[in-house]
Amino acid sequence: WRVPDARLARRHRMNIGTIVSDASMAVQYVGGAKIGSVEESFAARMKPGDCFLFGGRMLELVRIREMTAWVRRASGKRPAVPRWNGGRMPLSTTLADAVVQQLALAGEGKYDTPELQCVRPLLEIQQQWSALPTPQTLLAEVLKTREGWHLFLYPFAGRHVHLGLANLIAWRVAQHAPRTFSIAVNDYGFELLSATEVDWPTLLPQVLRAGHDAEAQDAIAHHDADAALLHEVLESLNASELAQRRFREIARVSGLIFQGYPGEKRSNKQLQASSSLFWEVFRKYDPANRLLLQAEQELLAQELEIGRLRDSLARINGQRLVLQTLARPTPFAFPLMVERFREKLSNESVADRIARMVAQLEKAAGGAVPVGGVDDVKAGMAFGQEGGGKHKGNGADAGTGRPRRERKASRPLPPL
Repeated sequence: WRVPDARLARRHRMNIGTIVSDASMAVQYVGGAKIGSVEESFAARMKPGDCFLFGGRMLELVRIREMTAWVRRASGKRPAVPRWNGGRMPLSTTLADAVVQQLALAGEGKYDTPELQCVRPLLEIQQQWSALPTPQTLLAEVLKTREGWHLFLYPFAGRHVHLGLANLIAWRVAQHAPRTFSIAVNDYGFELLSATEVDWPTLLPQVLRAGHDAEAQDAIAHHDADAALLHEVLESLNASELAQRRFREIARVSGLIFQGYPGEKRSNKQLQASSSLFWEVFRKYDPANRLLLQAEQELLAQELEIGRLRDSLARINGQRLVLQTLARPTPFAFPLMVERFREKLSNESVADRIARMVAQLEKAAGGAVPVGGVDDVKAGMAFGQEGGGKHKGNGADAGTGRPRRERKASRPLPPL
């Protein structure tokens, strides 16, 4: 290949080695003021009409245009909770399998390693109140609280796979009857919360084994299970919006859009507007364009981890489902509940609420309620933050210990 235009060749050399990162998207009321920002990967997963919690407010997504998510106030629906993905690397398959092997040893009463000895009290409570997962079993827990009906499932497949699994299972269940779910995920499992009653003992084995969509059934009949799974995953998520955001990165690296000379950086809004134009033109006039196919492939491989999702479903099909009905949250379920309610608006702080729940669970487990539990929880939540774990002293700045400077008296107003 030879580039006859020196200016085009110079632009291409400047884009070599481009590192693209996830941008922030502004959240703004329709016809109102901006209220903050969320990570683009979170906003791009939602469809118009979906609700999420932001700053203690329940908001409904109206539309996404360029780098702004337009919202309005909502009520009565189970919302999603925004998350920032930085520093949240999912468990690898090898590490997840090793964790399940260790849990299986703990289920047999073998606490040989120092790590298992450290978490032995929690694992014994988990086994007493519910069960411990093993390579041959899939643990599911059902709990009824004032918030609604909870399902906790522990595939131990990593955060990204659990996000895809949670959306897939919620979408399959919603094919039976219209329902709204609140989803929380971590590296061990995920939670589905519904305000209406769900017959999980009957529905869960069905939705884990096969889909309920007509096209998916036809694909399975033609021995094309991969196409059926792909169809369901794309239906359960806002895949077109995710692919369009992924196309922006591809357009930047390929040189379709110019991100500016050194010292002349363009905003993400300008880049998104330019890439959106290319996206619409390619989709309309050149649907087989290789850059479009690349965007879809990267979406499935990186955002949704479709390969690990397929392997996880295949492994689940070979496992025996162990469904436990709970009287209270187990040590495995408790972190998932904290993931979900930490963004909710309440006159009770998150640390106070966690400390109260820990005290209740400690009492139910037969242990002593820890003294000063709220301070311990606050110190744990501040871990890793600047000045975390240090309390404010009298007249001293938090985290520095230096005496606070006295405030100057206000200057009197001039006479009228």
